[in-house]
Amino acid sequence: MRTRLLVVQVLVLVLLAALAVRLWQVQVVRGPEFVNRATETRTRTVIVPAVRGQILDSSGRPLVRNKSRLVVSVDRNRLVRMRDSGVKVLGKLSEVLSRPVSQLQRRITPCGPDVPKPCWTGSPYQPVPLDEKVDTREALQILEQQEKFPAVSAEIQAIREYPLGEAGAQMFGYLSPVTEAELEKRVGLKATFSGVDLAGRDGLEYFYDEELRGKAGIRRVQVDRMGKPLGVEKEVPSVAGHHLVTSIDARIQAVTERALQKAMKSAPAADGGAAVVLDARTSRVLAMSSAPGYNPSVWAGGISARTYRHLLSEKSGKPLTSRAINGQFAPGSTFKVSSVASMLRAGYPLDGQYSCPGSVMIGDRAFNGFRGIPLGTLTLHTALVKSCDTIFYKAAYDQYLKDGGRTPKKHVAEVFANTARKFGFGTPTGVDLPGESHGRIPDRRWKKESWALTSGENCKRAQTGYPEVKDGARAAFLKRLAHENCAEGFILRPGDSANFSIGQGDVLVTPLQLARAYAALATDGKVRSPRIGWAMVRPDGKVVKTIPVPVVGRLPVTEKERRYIKNALSQVPSDGTAAGAFAGFPMDQVAIGGKTGTAEVWGKQDTSWFASFAPTRNPRFVVVVMVSQGGFGAETAAPAAREIYEGIFGIKRPAAVRDGKPVSELPTFRPDGTVVPG
Repeated sequence: MRTRLLVVQVLVLVLLAALAVRLWQVQVVRGPEFVNRATETRTRTVIVPAVRGQILDSSGRPLVRNKSRLVVSVDRNRLVRMRDSGVKVLGKLSEVLSRPVSQLQRRITPCGPDVPKPCWTGSPYQPVPLDEKVDTREALQILEQQEKFPAVSAEIQAIREYPLGEAGAQMFGYLSPVTEAELEKRVGLKATFSGVDLAGRDGLEYFYDEELRGKAGIRRVQVDRMGKPLGVEKEVPSVAGHHLVTSIDARIQAVTERALQKAMKSAPAADGGAAVVLDARTSRVLAMSSAPGYNPSVWAGGISARTYRHLLSEKSGKPLTSRAINGQFAPGSTFKVSSVASMLRAGYPLDGQYSCPGSVMIGDRAFNGFRGIPLGTLTLHTALVKSCDTIFYKAAYDQYLKDGGRTPKKHVAEVFANTARKFGFGTPTGVDLPGESHGRIPDRRWKKESWALTSGENCKRAQTGYPEVKDGARAAFLKRLAHENCAEGFILRPGDSANFSIGQGDVLVTPLQLARAYAALATDGKVRSPRIGWAMVRPDGKVVKTIPVPVVGRLPVTEKERRYIKNALSQVPSDGTAAGAFAGFPMDQVAIGGKTGTAEVWGKQDTSWFASFAPTRNPRFVVVVMVSQGGFGAETAAPAAREIYEGIFGIKRPAAVRDGKPVSELPTFRPDGTVVPG
């Protein structure tokens, strides 16, 4: 008996010792950890989203604004932790929203390589919006019966609205939920991230996302162990995002959109187009249109798989792509302003006389002018007005030979290529939009780099040909071309120099690049980096900052030479290649200067261009129109530009602008943030 009591005593002492050690661990060693845990279970941090700023035009008209709507969202994390993974809740929710359960399940499923849209692109830790257009009756069914709809919420949120519809869609951009990867990547975003926050994905929404989004607030709420709110411990209010005032004029934008759509319809084969209107003096963007377009409201609440495929498909013309800044096309004769400057830099006299035969020999090949018609002896002025090709062919070929021809000298001048770069071609303009294209200036260096990248495929095709091409003639041409590029694709050929001089061949520009070059030519010779954003304004109307337009270069011509070229362009719409398009236009009221361009594209219709400025004596506007597969520049692009000018200056219709000038002062705001009517 005594032994048993001893064992019991020892056992009790061991248990007491173990309990003491455990108490020491809990209270001393891990005490701070458990205190923190206890605190966390008594408080909840709620992120209060900020109201996103609006995007306004130069007079304060809303281009992108917010509209309050009832939104039904689901906390996916809570839903999947339920015994049935939330199937019962989704079933009841489908009855209220009149949507199939399968559709709701797809909407809350995170996107992945094997998960097609619609799916959830945002963070897995934020509520997933299922319906952004619910009515009050539907919302009340959810809010008044929360026991039936756990993990489901219905609240008023601000939804992006686009008053202009499709107009300027690629320029404005769109929003979609913030992803988990962005939370980790962007410093400070995770700490103030709201479950309903969206991020700009394209256009101005992306470029000015940080300023437009504002700063989310924080509310710390005390709760009991069941999660029931007891009171607010701390609250930091959200700060609404700034409004972005742009240089876009909604009236000019509307005129531009209509003119471009009409031009697209007038050319049966047209598959895309763009139009840009700049303030000639500042290079601020007054309008920018791209076709085909789309309505950015399709992104609200998540985009369907069908709509997403449509926006990306070749068949629909890839409406997500802005052809104004991403479309790269051969500019045709609009490029000759750079070629005239190149000739002057190479020593050709400004007042010289130049022969314009119907054809010239470039290397061992004849290059013809338009329809092979000789125009006699011309000045450079008349060469621009009548758009003589052969003068530029010969000048470019002569410079090619001076550089050594097919076997270049150690140091080559490459006058035509380097002058084009001074006009801003071959590099992005720096406009405040994401993803701008560079364009292309095909000099000797580019030929070598291009050959290094493509020689493998070209040499393979030189052997196998193109059996998948059904057109026998085209397949044979492609095989010969592949053989030439395989053998000597790194060599700048004589024909390359000739094509370069008239904006053909491998030369590529964007409509915005061409517009800023013409703005510099028509005004002070300074090449600027265009801007759409003009100022950031607080919700109370105070201007936070203005956005300047930087000067990034200067045209490689003297003032006398610049005026000479400008004067030649001023005659094109009245006596030159655009005379037919501007027949009957009141030039005595508003004189237009410009240049047509018709760029050949193998297997397609020509690209139609018109680059212009007005009024010619004191230019205030630059208008560039491009229609892919639009035919001659004088047939499609020039009439569209004419319609834009008629709308701007009020010819046969109310004028889009006052006194024939762009808006030059920021709108005036009241203390409540509303705009004082101008």
